Amino acid sequence: MNAAQDMSILSLILQASWVVQLVMLILIVASVASWATIFRKAQAIKRVRHLNEQFEQDFWSGNSLNDLYTSATQNAKQGGPMERIFASGMREYKKLRERRITEGGTLLDGTRRAMRASFQREMDEIESGLSFLGTVGSITPYIGLFGTVWGVMHAFTGFANMEQVTLATVAPGIAEALVATAMGLFAAIPAVAAYNRYANSIDRIASNQETFMEEFTNILQRNVSGPAASASATPSGY
Repeated sequence: MNAAQDMSILSLILQASWVVQLVMLILIVASVASWATIFRKAQAIKRVRHLNEQFEQDFWSGNSLNDLYTSATQNAKQGGPMERIFASGMREYKKLRERRITEGGTLLDGTRRAMRASFQREMDEIESGLSFLGTVGSITPYIGLFGTVWGVMHAFTGFANMEQVTLATVAPGIAEALVATAMGLFAAIPAVAAYNRYANSIDRIASNQETFMEEFTNILQRNVSGPAASASATPSGY
């Protein structure tokens, strides 16, 4: 029983050198922060998808562009990225129209630039935290390996003064060192898996938003070329 207790994970951590314990503490903090980011990003991505889908339904439901713009302006903070991108494009389009600019190319170029700037801001927000997961997944195995190397070196330094070295004397020191590697992998594997999954989800969100921007630009292009070049047309009418 004593041998089993001495070889328990908690006992190995407590008996490790202070350098290895520091490495383990760093890995624990990184793992906790990683899991917090994983759950936060999961909720954020789910919310973005829901809000974008909801706005797309409203956009193609037959409401006028003016009504959609008014709603998007009033709902700027609670709305989704796609709605804010639309609002940015419509805002620029209206400003140009108020300045009595009627040339279609100028109107569409200004609208595209406004939407592209808003798109980039939204994507920066959506991607926040993703680089942290990538960093954790990349460096924690090496941090754990450093702890293992240091622990093994420390263990063999202690064995130098022993006249007789047996497996029973070697095992605890090596086991202490290997715990750091295990903790590094425990922190890295979920972070890498989440990073890959969220990166794929964010790519799909970006592609969907870019497609919407092109569709909205096409609607405006047909709108400005019509006899009544205003923003009162309905998307479903084209």
